[in-house]
Amino acid sequence: MSEVKAKVEKEAKVADPVAASIDPATQQMLRRAQELGIDTVFDRAVSLKPCNIGIQGICCKNCAMGPCRLPLPKSGIEGEDTRKGLCGATPNTIAARNFARMVAAGAAAHSDHGRSVAEVFLSVARKENKDYTIKDPEKLLAIAPHYGVATTVEVDGETRDRDFDEIALELAEVALGEWGKPEGQLLNLKRAPQPLYERWNKMGECPRNIDREIVDIMHRTHMGVDQDYKNIIKQCTRASLADGWGGSMIATDLQDVMFGTPYPLQSEANLGIMKEDHVNIIIHGHEPILSEMIVAAAQSKEMIDYAKTIGAKGIQLGGICCTGNEILQRHGVPPAGTFLQQELAIVTGACDAMVVDVQCVFQNLANVAKCFHTKLVTTHPMARMEQDNVIHIEFDEHHAMDDAKRIVKMAIDNFKNRGAEVMIPKQKATQIAGFSVESIKYHLGGSFRGDYFTLNDNIINGRIRGIAGVVGCNNARTRHNEAHIILVKELIKNDVIVLTTGCNGIACAMEGLLTPETAGVFCGPGLAEVCETVGIPPVLHLGSCVDNSRILLAATEVVKAGGLGKDIQDLPAAGAAPEWMSEKAISIGQYFVASGVYTLFGVSLPVTGAPVFQNYLFNELEKIYGGKWDLAVDPLEMAAKMIAHIDKKRKALGIDKARERVLMDMADRQKLETA
Repeated sequence: MSEVKAKVEKEAKVADPVAASIDPATQQMLRRAQELGIDTVFDRAVSLKPCNIGIQGICCKNCAMGPCRLPLPKSGIEGEDTRKGLCGATPNTIAARNFARMVAAGAAAHSDHGRSVAEVFLSVARKENKDYTIKDPEKLLAIAPHYGVATTVEVDGETRDRDFDEIALELAEVALGEWGKPEGQLLNLKRAPQPLYERWNKMGECPRNIDREIVDIMHRTHMGVDQDYKNIIKQCTRASLADGWGGSMIATDLQDVMFGTPYPLQSEANLGIMKEDHVNIIIHGHEPILSEMIVAAAQSKEMIDYAKTIGAKGIQLGGICCTGNEILQRHGVPPAGTFLQQELAIVTGACDAMVVDVQCVFQNLANVAKCFHTKLVTTHPMARMEQDNVIHIEFDEHHAMDDAKRIVKMAIDNFKNRGAEVMIPKQKATQIAGFSVESIKYHLGGSFRGDYFTLNDNIINGRIRGIAGVVGCNNARTRHNEAHIILVKELIKNDVIVLTTGCNGIACAMEGLLTPETAGVFCGPGLAEVCETVGIPPVLHLGSCVDNSRILLAATEVVKAGGLGKDIQDLPAAGAAPEWMSEKAISIGQYFVASGVYTLFGVSLPVTGAPVFQNYLFNELEKIYGGKWDLAVDPLEMAAKMIAHIDKKRKALGIDKARERVLMDMADRQKLETA
């Protein structure tokens, strides 16, 4: 009996593929992994249960007297909350400190990404780099004034264009200075609507520099420092704004300048993009500095010809996570999957090399790679793995193409080492991606009259109900992609246009929601009419997670276009991260809240064990910033809350009674003519 029980318990710790994901390709690869005895994140989510107290945000381990765990009484809090840690810290202080440290880590991750981009851009501006160039000079000239860099100069009373190289160098130096300048405040803050900027300034919450705000959080959350949850959240705002309107925005700006501003292009998505007769290279992580060179190397005649000499028909690149989104939106390289599919790309047996940089990379990739021929290559000095089968090739941007060709050649040489059993799922879907603030403006009005007024006009007249930003990761504690897809479909069904980034964008692509044809199938009549007229999908993919800064700037453009209030908080708009999992998501959520956006998260939030602190985030912040946090585990409930908020904003703007539009057939028109 004991052997039977042990067998049952062992079998119970393996994920049910259908319960784990809505995606058939993921289900197929999960079954294959289980048949081969390879554990994946889905299996570990079944066998390893989360800490209930940690989920609620009320475990403090900030000193060696702890961890101090302050669980909620089973009967709830009645009267005064007397829970205390050894130092006397209350649940509100502990939850706020934990929340703040997530903001600090998330802001650090995004902003360090931006710093790396700025350093490479400086080398380009100094002409120290032969492999990277400025591909979008118009974007450079457009953003320069936001950084206080003049594009013209007065000479003998005449205004002349300033030397382009001088502009580029000054912009590079100014941008890199945003991480550590000794005085002033971040320059990009003034790109926000003026009332929003003035509100931050009045409250003293404008970031001084990026690094200082992150260090400030780490100091004030040290044992025995800041013990006022409201004051801690004030610093969370500074650090998160330093992310969204600082490091992330700088990253997006300079990536566009060096690699090109995205414009819509067609691609595909899901594991089915891999090809059995090609060398398959999967690029995974978040920084596009390396991936840009991998794309260039893999598409070079030299590497393609070399691949053919070893029996391959070519080289197939695929992406995972936000590096995948970066090379998708500029080159059309298809994403092989979302965050939770990274192990499964190797399980296909067709992955000749997986090249990773930073963020969201499973250490278990090395264990999965041991079961196949796959070469796993780490490339970043701050992101190595302890396993002995991992190859580390430290990427040097000054020898970028050489490093990229070395990696691509390694993958090509590995093609002949594949096993006989290659299993690539057939599932893949077509998508239109590569939207940006600039390309949306073009689609709405063309080359000469591009403006966000068209979007505003359709919101005012009721064809479009409102705008939703749906972003973020996958979380193995919930069914893969389900919340993403249910939420997005419910929103577009109710005429809410969706802006997406990150793994939500990949999930929507896999489901076939990123094509103009989607509108006729899933959208309400108003949004469908707009999408058909303009020729866009109802879900616009704006890029990687740092590109949430594009959503901030798109919202600002809507405000500038007029008719929908004078601030982001006035807009009929809401944001959501239905399957979030990383600290970066908390930083993103906080800078959207501080920018005036009603922001909902799914799965859970580490604040529920401190009801007073939770109420502060979920209700009181709206009085300060115009935006607030909320939690909804059920995606349909999340959609209902977002739509209710959008309707509330429409009513406040006086556009809730806009004339209802009716799609008429010929009989209806004849009745009107004879009436």
